[in-house]
Amino acid sequence: MAFLVLLLAVFSRVLPALLHVTGANVTMLGAGVLFFGANLRRDQRFWVLPALSLLAVSDYWLTTVAYGYPFHITGYLPTWLWYGAVCLGASAWLGRERSVLRIGTAAVASSTGFFLLSNGMVWLRSGMYPHTAAGLGQSYVAGLPFYRNDLLSTLVFSAVFFALPVFAASLRAAADAMQDHGSSLR
Repeated sequence: MAFLVLLLAVFSRVLPALLHVTGANVTMLGAGVLFFGANLRRDQRFWVLPALSLLAVSDYWLTTVAYGYPFHITGYLPTWLWYGAVCLGASAWLGRERSVLRIGTAAVASSTGFFLLSNGMVWLRSGMYPHTAAGLGQSYVAGLPFYRNDLLSTLVFSAVFFALPVFAASLRAAADAMQDHGSSLR
């Protein structure tokens, strides 16, 4: 199920481009990466590599086909390393013990970390902002609307993704209890 959620999350990034609309940074990706990582046991962590390959392919397609920009792998390495770190961190932080507080903390940390990394890289690698403290501040201020949307969508979709298995298990338990009760009446 975790890989299916990751596929759905990647699709949520690609769909706005296919429909020629802006997603305004509202995607399931942050939550999907967290959920995927949280469902990896220690002996399954190698699955991060196929997941990163999927994310890399979607980044390449979005950059070259959807947006028509040249692709420079060095511009994406920090992002891919971040995705890998989030997967492995979620595996360690959420793999054994899950609570609303832990999931919420992971969602906020993931979105905030990505905001700091991505806007810092824009400031460092592009000529959009002067390479001064004020320029770095401008880069972060310009990214705040995207950060807000990413944070909110990561929080909302994390709640959905992590609640669905709990809800499904409770439905199954209720159905089993009803079946057991029906058997005892015979």
